[in-house]
Amino acid sequence: MEKEAWLFVDSGMNTPAYNMAMDEALLEWHSKGLIPPVLRFYGWNPPGLSVGYFQKVHGKIDLDAVKRYGFNLVRRQTGGRAVLHDNELTYSVIVNEDHDKMPKSVTEAYRVISKGLLNGFKELGIEADFAVPEEGKKIGQTNSAVCFDEPSWYELIVGGKKAAGSAQTRQKGVILQHGSIPIDIDDQVLFDCFIYPNDRVKERALKGFQGKAAAINDLAGRDVTLDEIKQAFYKGFETGLDIQLEPYELNEDQLKEIKELEEKYLTDEWNYSR
Repeated sequence: MEKEAWLFVDSGMNTPAYNMAMDEALLEWHSKGLIPPVLRFYGWNPPGLSVGYFQKVHGKIDLDAVKRYGFNLVRRQTGGRAVLHDNELTYSVIVNEDHDKMPKSVTEAYRVISKGLLNGFKELGIEADFAVPEEGKKIGQTNSAVCFDEPSWYELIVGGKKAAGSAQTRQKGVILQHGSIPIDIDDQVLFDCFIYPNDRVKERALKGFQGKAAAINDLAGRDVTLDEIKQAFYKGFETGLDIQLEPYELNEDQLKEIKELEEKYLTDEWNYSR
């Protein structure tokens, strides 16, 4: 039987604000029936620190350090904790809530979509697993503002270390799930972007973080090219979701709409209001 066709958009490297605008635009177009479900790959230039929709910035994020490193802060439409997007592959999945493949439960939808990530890691020769809580223990109960400090339901772990972080929102009858697949992680730079009561607490948090997250180059034991990673997760999502991806180029009108929407994600009102 012929597999369902989803669009595949590789939008390359863009500003944090533009990346969030494109995810929102794709969600909007899909909600109106203008496009089928979408898998998108993208990168960040300059690197960005994305904060969750409900996350507080003031008193939590060191804005001077973010500026000093040349990063751009942007608020996501999705919840969760802050993520530093630098040397990574970022993905987003846009699909109707009523799609035959999508469970009604948020956590079960995570499981289905994350099958693409699971198979992508396998394509790279990395055996990953889904994160599930131990009996009597809840996931997501730490006070850390750092996303990769702890896995959530059905995020990907390798040897107990978090290897991909994802977040999800449901708007206008559409699921948007996007996530970060680190290629390399600089722990020190990451922790410099957060505020701690004092240096001793910061060092303790940094030491505790080491061993909790893993990047592809470390897991593979070699430097893996971005193209190789894209190919692996392209195949992984096709296999995991049992779909056929069709490369798609956005037209001029669509690009113009995204560019106009980008302005929203550049405003202090949006990014710092929590």
